[in-house]
Amino acid sequence: MDRAAFEAAVRDAIESLPEEFQHALENVAIVVVEEPDPADSAGEVLFGLYCGVPLNERGSGYSGLPDRVEIYRGPILRSFDAAHEIVAEIRDTLIHELGHHMGLSDDDMPY
Repeated sequence: MDRAAFEAAVRDAIESLPEEFQHALENVAIVVVEEPDPADSAGEVLFGLYCGVPLNERGSGYSGLPDRVEIYRGPILRSFDAAHEIVAEIRDTLIHELGHHMGLSDDDMPY
């Protein structure tokens, strides 16, 4: 899948998010990155990463740059062959990382 198709799949995933995740998109930049920073992966295969302060940890005076959700194209393409699997993983990764933005732990994720 070329970069343009991958980015289109990310846009489609954003548009298809469940209602409870739509409000989490405010002040969050969602970006496609080719590969994760090796310092972030610690030897694990990462499909995405949330970079920011979770909503439930912010005080009333919080102000800062937009949070980021990075979706890693390279690891996803190496891990899945079929287009429908890639699209499903993009959506699952987006939901997972937005869950972290909302303050959910890995155990609290909706899937």
